[in-house]
Amino acid sequence: MADSQILGEVSLPGMLQDMVLDSADVNEFLEGLAKVAASELSTEGRAVLSGITLLRPRSKATVASSSEQAQRMDEVQYQFDDGPCLRAAREGQVYTVSDFRTESRFGNYTRAISEHGIRSALGVPIPLDGLAASGLNLYSTEPDAFDDAAIAEAVELAREASKSLRMAVRIAHLADTASNLKAAMDSRTTIDVAAGIIMGQNRCSHETAMTILKAASSGRNKKLADVAAAVVTSIGQQVPQTHFDA
Repeated sequence: MADSQILGEVSLPGMLQDMVLDSADVNEFLEGLAKVAASELSTEGRAVLSGITLLRPRSKATVASSSEQAQRMDEVQYQFDDGPCLRAAREGQVYTVSDFRTESRFGNYTRAISEHGIRSALGVPIPLDGLAASGLNLYSTEPDAFDDAAIAEAVELAREASKSLRMAVRIAHLADTASNLKAAMDSRTTIDVAAGIIMGQNRCSHETAMTILKAASSGRNKKLADVAAAVVTSIGQQVPQTHFDA
């Protein structure tokens, strides 16, 4: 069933929230959002390509596209680190390009995207309240493809999408935090077990055992957790993992 048909039966906010819950990660949600945007903003005589950019702190940009062709157009923006979508995401304002053949704001990017047959584009920010920066990018091979009605529709879609995308970003952040915490706790557990082994072998204190581990880590230029794991496996034991109760 086409996305436009789905929207006729289910509200856009409800559909987007369901997409968040059904998506394995932020990338999958963005891919679905890009396809919805392309479907909703295309007309019988004008096919629209859609891409979405998500810029998170200390993270590379995530690009989702409605099709392979849309993905190639997104990659042109990243090649030049400029374009309507990137500016919309970074500056929080709408960028409209009526015709790339007469456009002068985007330097060498303009000529490159024109060579791919793209004549007009629309970049719309997706508000995320400081969690990240995001933008919806729309392309057309026709000039003047995005009139006031199309811009208003894209802005409304971006506004509704922002609520669900904020949820998806928070979920991703919590998942990353939980993963990092578990990794840290696993390392701590391994180090404690290794220290116990050294204490038993050398009849020394925990402090002395830790000094031995740290010296081996420094001398071998290896992480403390890796040295500890080697100590544990050297006596035929498996590296321990921290278990969390559900």
